[in-house]
Amino acid sequence: MEYDVVIGLEVHSELKTKSKVFCSCKNEFGGEPNTHCCPVCIGLPGALPIPNKEAVKMTIKAGLAVGSQINDIAIFERKNYFYPDLAKAYQISQAVRPICIGGGVEIEDKNGHKKYIRLNRIHLEEDAGKLIHNSKIGGTMVDYNRGGVPLIEIVSEADMSSAEEAVAYLSKLRNILQYIEVSDCKMEQGSLRCDVNISLKPKGSEKLGVRAEMKNLNSFRSVTRAIEYEIKRQSRLLDEGEEVIQETRRWDDARNRSFSMRRKEDAQDYRYFPDPDLLPFKIERSLVEEVKRTMPKLREEKINDYVNDLGLSEYDASVLTNDLNLVKYFEKVISYFNKPKFVCNFILTTLLKKVKEDEENDDLVIPIEPQNFANLLQMYESGQISQAICRELFDEIWTTNEDCLKIVKERNLVQNNNEDEIKEMLKVLIEEFPQSVQDYKAGNTKALSFFIGQLMKKTQGKANAQIASKLIKEMLD
Repeated sequence: MEYDVVIGLEVHSELKTKSKVFCSCKNEFGGEPNTHCCPVCIGLPGALPIPNKEAVKMTIKAGLAVGSQINDIAIFERKNYFYPDLAKAYQISQAVRPICIGGGVEIEDKNGHKKYIRLNRIHLEEDAGKLIHNSKIGGTMVDYNRGGVPLIEIVSEADMSSAEEAVAYLSKLRNILQYIEVSDCKMEQGSLRCDVNISLKPKGSEKLGVRAEMKNLNSFRSVTRAIEYEIKRQSRLLDEGEEVIQETRRWDDARNRSFSMRRKEDAQDYRYFPDPDLLPFKIERSLVEEVKRTMPKLREEKINDYVNDLGLSEYDASVLTNDLNLVKYFEKVISYFNKPKFVCNFILTTLLKKVKEDEENDDLVIPIEPQNFANLLQMYESGQISQAICRELFDEIWTTNEDCLKIVKERNLVQNNNEDEIKEMLKVLIEEFPQSVQDYKAGNTKALSFFIGQLMKKTQGKANAQIASKLIKEMLD
């Protein structure tokens, strides 16, 4: 039987506030276990939570960026369930009156087809701690440093129908959250992760199937593989006449399969009720307007700026702006070396290729300091170093981040632009390889490349290849 796939995502993004959402503990990744904790975030009796205003403003900012309606009144509630990483045995969250309602984002597939994914809500809640399973001691330890970190949950409607659409949606959301700078979205650190709800129904049917939820996926690769696996699993069950159980499943990326964790709870199982320690709070329109005034440019505006002000092509600007970290890096580099087209071309053809070699990491990391990179490109563009030397240096400083100016000086890597010297070296090569001369005269133009290659080998990449190409053609013709 053929089935329609129905997918909805719950995206969790930690906010970049200095302190936690209901206490003054440091909001910082890492640190010695259980050192960023206090009686409030570990739920000791008598400790009272106080909402972090900056976290509320960041939640409003996220809502405005995706077209949500901002509620006038918001309520914090207790979501009751027991897990070891929740010291209080409940989570402070929002159910009835979240800060943001509705909205949506537009995605585009690889063929250019666009689709609007509706949002149900964005609410503010606290993150849980982290369980560390230790086989040596035969038990599990808990680090509560993450407990109480402000977290927004962005809940979509079930508008997606493939892994490709889900990844496109997650990528678009990540891009927006980065641009408005409410989250660093470092998926490898868990500051952006998502739960995927998947169900299947007979093709064309209006009745939705039973859904399964895949928890805490923290890479695009995991999202893709988990969805594809779950589609096959549910299809097999339905084809064999078995029922799909509403449950929560854990994805194991190393084994490329999922495992049942527990039967899925419904909202009533969490016994939501208003937190008695946190009164409903009014969101003043003046606060919303204040947040609106601080909204930075989103990607679409950056693309227009790069095309109109910097002269980049729309395609190049689109690729360059796909990640805010790359945007910041590019703008820093051109502040030192103001040749936007030249810098952009090298980034897109060479630097991004290097970044993509790390397939396990969805977060863009560039280890070369912007000024060092700018100095390298400036030497190459001005003819001080050859293309071959530039690429060798790029690979080296990618690993070491050593000063490229110092390397060029110490190793005497300055390009030879002296036509007379290059001509004399080519004369020697012509005498050394008469057969290649005959090949060229017989119409084999590849012989020119052979001579250039030999020259580069002889000069260790220091000869100016453009000058050499012009000279060897003149000499052989």
